[in-house]
Formats: sequence, structure tokens, C-alpha cells
Amino acid sequence: MNQAQFAKHLRQNMIDAEKLLWFHLRAYRLNGKRFRRQQPLGPYIVDFVHFGSRVIVEADGGQHNDSESDKERDAWLHSQGFKVLRFWNHEILKQVDVVLSVIYDELERREGVAVAEE
Repeated sequence: MNQAQFAKHLRQNMIDAEKLLWFHLRAYRLNGKRFRRQQPLGPYIVDFVHFGSRVIVEADGGQHNDSESDKERDAWLHSQGFKVLRFWNHEILKQVDVVLSVIYDELERREGVAVAEE
């Protein structure tokens, strides 16, 4: 299975936390911001990405606890200019409003930086 096929498989088999987050991020629902889900980026597939602000949102389960591969992945994504926001699945399921607020604030902060640099 190539990367595009695997990304499609992930989109079709999202976990509950990803489904809930996608409900709020899809179709420009977060203050008109466009997100993509299960998006290939270099050698990785990220859960959600907003390309305009270069913000990635990851929904993590227990397998991500102190993961060395996640640290390498985040370092590579950071080197490409992305900010990675990680949330535990239980945080998304129990406090989705807080999670969305953190995402929104980061989008606004990064867009403000991009405007200031122009």
C-alpha cells in the first residue's frame, strides 16, 4: 500500500477522537479555516493540517506516550516550518471546546506572525 492509499485508509477508519475533531475542523467550521485530514507530508501522514498557518493537529492515543518516532517526526515537520499540536484522545473527547480554542489561538498567532513578516 502506497502513502496515498494508506492516507485514504486512515480517512476511512478514523477513531472517535479524530471523527469528533474532524466534525469541528471540516468545511471551514473553525472560523473559516480550511483543514485537510490524513494528509501525506514528506515521509509522514499527519492527522490534520492547516496549510495557510502551517499548523498540524495530532490526536494521540497511549501508543504515543514518550514515543521516539514521534519526536523525530515532529522535528522533521518543525524543520519544514510546521507547528505540531498534540492532544490526547481523551482530551478531545472530554474537552473538545478547550482543544478547539488552543488550535484557534495557534492559527491566529501564526497568521499574525506571517502578516508581520511580509
